[in-house]
Amino acid sequence: MDRDIKERIKNAKRIVIKVGTSTLTYTNGNLNLSLLNKLVWGLSDLRNQGRDVVLVTSGAIGVGSKKLNFKTRPKETREKQAAAAVGQAELMHIYQNFFSEYSQKTAQILLTKDDFKEGERKTNTNNTFETLLEYGVIPIVNANDTISTFEIEFSDNDRLSASVASLLKADLLIILTDIDALYDSNPKTNPNAQRIAYVEKVTDEIMEMGGEKGSEFSVGGMETKLLAARECCDNEVVMAILDGSNPLLIERLISGEDVGTIFDCIA
Repeated sequence: MDRDIKERIKNAKRIVIKVGTSTLTYTNGNLNLSLLNKLVWGLSDLRNQGRDVVLVTSGAIGVGSKKLNFKTRPKETREKQAAAAVGQAELMHIYQNFFSEYSQKTAQILLTKDDFKEGERKTNTNNTFETLLEYGVIPIVNANDTISTFEIEFSDNDRLSASVASLLKADLLIILTDIDALYDSNPKTNPNAQRIAYVEKVTDEIMEMGGEKGSEFSVGGMETKLLAARECCDNEVVMAILDGSNPLLIERLISGEDVGTIFDCIA
């Protein structure tokens, strides 16, 4: 990672962070409260530095599924939407409790695919974000799965986070996941897999490195993160993939350490 990209990341004023279901929960579907607390502490510290912070969170369907005693992630749309309705309330309550411990203001924003189409809805969506950020609020974003099929259509919230980062002209998108970086093969099955620290272009060869999805309660895999990276490249947003089990890596990335994988397609 060269000095230029390190400086851009260090000086990033507007940062979007996406956290996935497999990071937020244990394999049994219960929330990992210890990890959540570390994540919220890290994001609060970024906000205290004067940066704009937006959190895109998955987990509503997973949390709702657990609350409704589903043994696995539901397959029928109506059950997914019911689980999302239950999970959204649960997730937001927990986030608000954690963020309030660090004196941070939060707001919930639920988005559908139509909110990113050119026109009045896109303008209104952007204005809402900009006003919240102006007042020092941390928007907590999720797909509005109770009335749309955004997550179903886009295979997890990786693409949603890229759309949010692009809409807001963010300097940096950080995706926290259950793998610490992009590898040239699956590190879970190949002990000789090599980490790719830096990607200048999301080529077809890079796309072929996308692996399988994470936990039973999640839907995303590395492929969706690479699609997000491609969208970020198209909109001049630097993106990083980091190990979500250690939220402190966010601070290490911004301080210039060689962690995770950086996608920097900005000429």
